[in-house]
Amino acid sequence: MKRKHLATAFAILAAALYAINIPFSKLLLTQVAPTMMAALLYLGAGVGLCVYGLLLPAKQKGEPLTRKELPYVVGMVVLDIAAPILLMLGLRHTDSAGASLLNNFEIVATSLIALLVFREVLSRRLTFAIILVTIASIILGFEGAGGFRPDGGSLLVLGATCCWGLENNCTRMLSGKSSVRITTIKGIFSGLGSLLVAMMLGEPIPEFRWIPAVLALGFVAYGLSINFYIRAQKDLGAAKTSAYYAIAPFLGVGFSMLVLGERPVARFYLAFAIMVVATVLMIKDTIALQHDHAHTHTHDHPHRHGELVHSHVHTHSHTHSHIHGQDESFHGHDHKDIPGHDHSHDPEQTE
Repeated sequence: MKRKHLATAFAILAAALYAINIPFSKLLLTQVAPTMMAALLYLGAGVGLCVYGLLLPAKQKGEPLTRKELPYVVGMVVLDIAAPILLMLGLRHTDSAGASLLNNFEIVATSLIALLVFREVLSRRLTFAIILVTIASIILGFEGAGGFRPDGGSLLVLGATCCWGLENNCTRMLSGKSSVRITTIKGIFSGLGSLLVAMMLGEPIPEFRWIPAVLALGFVAYGLSINFYIRAQKDLGAAKTSAYYAIAPFLGVGFSMLVLGERPVARFYLAFAIMVVATVLMIKDTIALQHDHAHTHTHDHPHRHGELVHSHVHTHSHTHSHIHGQDESFHGHDHKDIPGHDHSHDPEQTE
């Protein structure tokens, strides 16, 4: 098999492995309390990638974290405690297919924070896609039967996406670091934090037979998914890998119907169609603006946000140096930006 074909298979596999997270989590929530579930999922990813990282040669392990990055690491861990807990609580009260689509709202939260805090410029195409995602999320976030009122489960899922949107903007400041190292920290410390919250809430420890199942799901849906994404990106590049990975939420819908036998109501299909259009626009935005190498130019950095990948547009004049290790999930950039654009970019956000 040619390297490009193999890389394409890795990108699709990464999307498929992440997509099983929500339907299988909902299934396991019948046996495991939500906060305990969030803890075990992240611990599974963290411990699994820790073992994987130990097997890597020293030159592939990336730069160590420094004290300067500590605030962003703390923010990342705290938000990764809150987000999966909200997601698991939401899954107990809403259908899995709808929750899979609602995860796309993370793109809205991430982009708005990047716009307001970091003064990033969003392309028109991406802005329109964000509006469409918001409309679809509103459709999914309200109950139609018996009046147009908020769906509590959907609101909790939206809360999780907002936490992950803020977390993405913390993680993006950790440029030049190994994604295996970052994800290990996320998994272990966020998992332990969620475990502490679960114990404080008095949630019971699940029967032993369910613990390996949840740990394995976390390792597969978060750990292995990230690893395959990285391997695909080495041969396909960020934009093409992002385009393949964008099928993840729709695979999640399919898995929800297959595994759980869900049959969503009519408003779901309307939201689904709008999400498809929005995703196509974001894929085109990511690929079309990937690199325009003029001295003063519009430059695009793809970002992976959970189930969606998109690009922010920056206009600046700069000297450009990529720092590539064997693990190419994070790139470093030497910028001499116009005022208001002095920051690093992380082209791949892990969750």
